[in-house]
Amino acid sequence: MRTCDVLIVGSGSIGVPLSWQLAERGLKVVVIEHEPSWGRGQNRAAIGGLRATHSDPAKIRICMESIAMVSRFKEERGFDVGWVRGGYLYVAYRETERSAFLELLKVQKAAGLDIDWIGPERIAELAPGIRMEGLLGGTFSPGDGFASPLAASTAFHRLALDAGVEFVFNERVEGLMMAGDRVESLQAGGENWEAGLFVNAAGAEAADLASFAGVDLPVHPDCHEAGVTEPVERFLGPMVVDMRPDAESGNYYFYQASTGQIVFCITPRPQIWGRDKGSTSAFLPLCVRRMLELYPRLRNLRVRRTWRGMYPMTPDGLPIIGYPEEAKNFLQAAGTCGQGFMMGPGLGKILAESIASGGTWDKPAGTSPFASIFGELSLKRGFEHTELLK
Repeated sequence: MRTCDVLIVGSGSIGVPLSWQLAERGLKVVVIEHEPSWGRGQNRAAIGGLRATHSDPAKIRICMESIAMVSRFKEERGFDVGWVRGGYLYVAYRETERSAFLELLKVQKAAGLDIDWIGPERIAELAPGIRMEGLLGGTFSPGDGFASPLAASTAFHRLALDAGVEFVFNERVEGLMMAGDRVESLQAGGENWEAGLFVNAAGAEAADLASFAGVDLPVHPDCHEAGVTEPVERFLGPMVVDMRPDAESGNYYFYQASTGQIVFCITPRPQIWGRDKGSTSAFLPLCVRRMLELYPRLRNLRVRRTWRGMYPMTPDGLPIIGYPEEAKNFLQAAGTCGQGFMMGPGLGKILAESIASGGTWDKPAGTSPFASIFGELSLKRGFEHTELLK
């Protein structure tokens, strides 16, 4: 039997930052991962956006913590993760989006987000070349930005190692030993692991892991594709998001990375449920058509590659954070719905503060100032709400 204070399953967007934060607080932490290294699940498929611009207060607060951490990485930790504070620009060409964005501003500002409505002229300054015909305006949050998922995950892994975290790769969880309503031990790679606290940060496989403890976790992966172009001279500041749906797709978005490349993604309609990571022939024509309708200036850029990953989706588009009744020492940190990269750093800090200050099943926040997040994102919520900017 091997022992530790906290055993985390999953070395992705949440698991690695959380392990570092816990170890820095003096806890003995082990991370178990079935992949051969960190960040090889859905983290490697992320396009790099870091926004606090959401329609849910809990997600806004979590992502504000993430941005505060990542934006200071180079200054405070010496890691260049490609951070660019370019902002997020949600454009409105229809009254439907204009009204929805203006209504959301009340919630976003109340949660402390720096965001405002801007007119077409300001949008043209931020995104020169965008289609002006029919443009009503949009919301712009200048504090948001983007970074390299590869560089960021590598930095978090390095910090975790330096803090004493033990990573066990190429080992899949085989089962959990229960003692009443608590996890007694975990089996992986022919070894038994005992810990005071177990954490499910398994991303797209979180529901499979939770089932070992008799927990029905409503997290189901669906497939999304993304692409990147050749690098060009910088001309675009913010991430541009168009929420208008059509018959084949929902929202789509793109930005210019610090390398000069345009990175882009689209939400397919209907959703494509499953775990297939193979790129399709349908993605590029669909996404390029919609991008060029909005931003003709992109027409001569050459696409370098496309890829496919999974969004671990919940019914309402919000993550699940908390301790289930069936397994009171088995913290669920899952269902980030394709936003693990932007939520992981902040969530890791918040959860570490809670755990280190005595957070438990009946008092999950401990003395953390983010106590309300556990109630808002609890597994016991009704899931009737819908995250509008997911």
